[in-house]
Order: sequence, then C-alpha cells, then structure tokens
Amino acid sequence: MLQVGLSLPRSPGGAAAAFPMAEPAAGEDTGTGRGLCPTEALGSSPVTIVVTSEADTWDIDTSSCLGCGQFVDWDKMPEPQQPAQIPRDVLSRPPKELKRLAREGCWGWSHAGRARLYPRLIQQVSCRLVTPDALVYRDVAGRLFGKPSVSSHPLPEFLEGCPMPTYCLNPHGVTALKKILICVGTLFPDITHSPLLPALAALLLHYSEDEAQCFESVSRLIASNAPHAGYIDQSFLAHQASCMTFGDLANKHCPAAHRLIAGAADNVLEVYSEWLSWLFPGLPFGYAVRVLDVFLLEGQKVLYRIALALLKHFRLSVAPAGLQGSDIKAELQDFVRNIAQHVTVDKLLERAFGIRLFSRKEIWLLQMANRKALMERGITVVQRRPSFHLAVDMQSFSSSTVTAQEMRLLWSWIPERFSLFPPVLLFSTCEDGCSLQRFYTCCEGYEPTVLLIKTTEGEVCGAFLSSDWSERKKSGATSGFFGTGECFVFTVRPEAERYEWVFIKKPELAKAVPRSRQRSPSPAPESPLGSCRDSRSSSPNHLAVPSPQRRGRLSPFLAIRHFLLPSKTASMFMSGSRDGIVIGKGG
Repeated sequence: MLQVGLSLPRSPGGAAAAFPMAEPAAGEDTGTGRGLCPTEALGSSPVTIVVTSEADTWDIDTSSCLGCGQFVDWDKMPEPQQPAQIPRDVLSRPPKELKRLAREGCWGWSHAGRARLYPRLIQQVSCRLVTPDALVYRDVAGRLFGKPSVSSHPLPEFLEGCPMPTYCLNPHGVTALKKILICVGTLFPDITHSPLLPALAALLLHYSEDEAQCFESVSRLIASNAPHAGYIDQSFLAHQASCMTFGDLANKHCPAAHRLIAGAADNVLEVYSEWLSWLFPGLPFGYAVRVLDVFLLEGQKVLYRIALALLKHFRLSVAPAGLQGSDIKAELQDFVRNIAQHVTVDKLLERAFGIRLFSRKEIWLLQMANRKALMERGITVVQRRPSFHLAVDMQSFSSSTVTAQEMRLLWSWIPERFSLFPPVLLFSTCEDGCSLQRFYTCCEGYEPTVLLIKTTEGEVCGAFLSSDWSERKKSGATSGFFGTGECFVFTVRPEAERYEWVFIKKPELAKAVPRSRQRSPSPAPESPLGSCRDSRSSSPNHLAVPSPQRRGRLSPFLAIRHFLLPSKTASMFMSGSRDGIVIGKGG
C-alpha cells in the first residue's frame, strides 16, 4: 500500500573640512604604495606636496583627498599588488560600464581613487528628501560630544548583538566610528537592528576626509528609496526576512552545500541567519573593500551573490566525509576568515557574478513574502532579536512515511517563509482510506501542501505543491494545469534528490523560444521521472493551514507574469481529475 504525508501553512505572501595633515607614514595610497604628504610652512600659508604615480593621473583631482587616511593604521593595510589603472573619464562612464569596472577591480589598489569615487557614487543614490548631511553631523556631534571623547556616551541600542569591526582603523578612527554610530542612532531613531551598518561605516571611514563626510555617506545609504534596491536593513524583521531570502536562494543555487548544511545542522535557518557576518566582518579587509566597490553601485543583490559564491567554495573545501559532529557555523566562519587560502578575490567575484539570480524585483517579492510570514509569527518592526526555533520538532515528530532526519532535509527544501510553521497532517491513507475524492476534500482550502508517497517496496517520493487543490475546479470538466514555478518533485529513498523547474537554474531559457513555437503542456496518463502520478492505489499525506485571506496574498514567487514564457501554463505543474493527479509537466 502507499502512505502519504502532510501540508503547510500559507504565508500571505559633501561637505569637506580642513584638517591638520597626518604624519608621512599615514599618507594616502596612490596605487603603487604610500604617497608622501609633507607639509612646509612658507610664511603663513602651508604648501602641501602629493607624490602620485602615472597610473593615478586621471580626471579626479586626488589633491583634494589629503585628509583621507587620517583614520587608518597603515601598518595594517594590505600592500598593493599591482598599480591601479583608473580611466580618466571613469565618472562619466554609463552605469553598466561602471559596474563592469568595479567588478574587475579597476580601482582596487588606489586609496586615493576610492576616496574620491565613493562620495561621488553615494551622492547618486536616490534617497529621501530630508536626509541628514555633513553640516547636520557637525552640529549634532558638537552638541553631543563637545570635546572629541565618546567615553561617556553609550552606543546605540540597535548595535546590540551586532559585530563592530574596525578593520585597519587606528585608535583615532575607532573613536570616530563610535561617534558616527552614536549620531546615526540619534538622528535615525527608527533603526532597531542593523548588523551591516557598523561594518559599512568602518569601511567608508577608511576613505573619508572626516567624520562628517563618512556620516553623510552612511545617511544616504540608510535613507535610500530606490525601488527594489535597498542597501541597509534597519530592523530585525527586515534582517530576518533577508536571511530567509538568502536561504531560499541557497536552496536553489547551492543544492550541494545546502544538503551538506541540512545534514549537519539542527536548524538550517539559524545557519543562514549568519550569512551577512560571512561578509562583514568575516572577510579580510582586502576582500571586504572589493565587495564594497560593487555594493555601492548595485545594492544588496551583490551581497547575496558573494555569499552564495562563498557557500559554493565552502562546499568544495569540505572533505568527502562531510561535517559529521562538527559545528557548521564555526566551520563556515573559519573558512571565510581564511578565504585567501582557498580562492583569490578576483576568482570569488567572478564566480559570484556567474550566478544567474532573478531580477531585483523578483527577489524583492520573495523578501516581502518572507517578511509577511515573519509578521504572522508575531515579529514586528520594533522588535529586538527573538529566539527562533526549528518549525519541525525533531524530538517529537513521528511519521510512518519518513524518518525525522529525512523530514528535516525535506523541510529544508521548501521555501523559507513556509518552513517557519509546523506541519499539519491533512490526509493519510491509514486514517482516511484510498479515496481520491476524500483526498481532495481533506486538502482543499490549504496551500501550500507537501505530498509524501511511500511504495510497498519502501521507496519514498513526493512533491511540494504551491497551490490549493481547489484550483482544479476552474477548468470545469477538463483537466487543466495550475500551480506556480515553486512546485517541485523529489525522492527521499533510496536517494534524496529534488527536481525543480528548469527555469530556476537557467532563467535565460525563458527568453529563448518565441511563444508561437511552443505548445501548452497537457496532462498525460504517464509521466517521466521528475513527476508523480496518484490514483486510488496511491495515498497522499500533507502539511498545511487554511488560507482564508486570498485578497491579501502577494503575487506568488516565480509567477508566470515575471517571465517571458511560451504560454500561460508553462509554469503550472499541478493537475487533478476524478481519475488521478499529475504533478510535473506531463507528456
């Protein structure tokens, strides 16, 4: 006989200032080494001489960056490995060309180049009309601190539990960083949790003329209002939604690493909740600043790319025996800390940008769906860090279809926004018999669901089904397809494997074939491996929760309208009739 299993809940879906010059050892990097910044007094007017290499002769005047570097401990700064080749007209290049240059590390070894370029790039970020600038910082800092000391001022509450890396900052720079973060907390009281912010401020301070310029840069990134292209999460709700989104992306783009983590960790989401710390402060300074180069141009999507590339390289570094008995989170942090032993920064970025992610809008839709799921769990915008627990309790979970370990792997495959919720058994042939009509009756009104099928030979397969089975009634007497591209089929025994929609791996295929040359898929009596068929001899077992508020549902992730597909049904993989069910393409 067959057994089936389970169903899930549905989630509704600048200003510049004059400074005394630093010592010569703290001069600015000109691309081939440290420049000399001696100052001589001629009468009452100081004359400053800057030595630059030919490689730094571009149309951005580096002589106005003399203050940059006063916060840097130059003994900690990595030495340049090659001269910077910065085009003279770099700032006038179109955005696409500028992105290419940043990805290739065009200004990777020029301290002066970054010091002049970063403020210009950040000034181009679209942000709210009223955004605190350098003048506001000087006024607030003057009132808060008076003399340059922050010993009596506590750091903002949003930094609780967040690392504050100092990278190559000297003691003066560390003090300046704390002052900047205190002023951010004063002027942006709505920020309740932001792990990225201190690292971002520390990196920008290396290339800022003064505290005020660094503060203005950070403020503009905080206040960015560009559609679907945020820079900094500012609440635990937003940060956790980003972590869940990364988990969804890792599940799709790094299946081998994801399976490794699911087998070694009790809580996969807990591992992915640290993804941002792999980058900041996990990466060494030389890698982190290269990530910053592209982040300022492309936003948060870049961070997803880099973290996915790190995950792929981590999987390659793990011994064939796997990670049994080891602390997966500690292993990941140690790998990232020693990343230079495994891959160069250029190769890491090359791999990251070779990953074919979906559009910013599609990722944003997924993040909003994850955010709604968290809000259903009671997480609010003003809430501090809560403790999260795995949705499926492995100690008490019991099933005649799959083991607790198999269920943990299966649960790690489903979208993160649904894995927050515990499974609810809707139908089992042991309790409900083998009537297909009874199966429909038990499962209608719930979405999504997980179907588990166990054969008399002990093999287990199944499917994740994104849509309510009641959708089948819209086709009338005919057997029409419904569902979305989030559907997938899988095997658990004898081997665990997942089979997804091909466009998830190769979204470019959606644009390759004209609609007129494709036919809509139709149900067939038999289906190949990668699809499952059920009739009276099979038994479904599901996981779900009623979804009464259909009007508030977000557009499903991987919905048909987000792709140029050959037909309206090309992403629909569910079909049901009186004779049986088809999951997959059919044919």
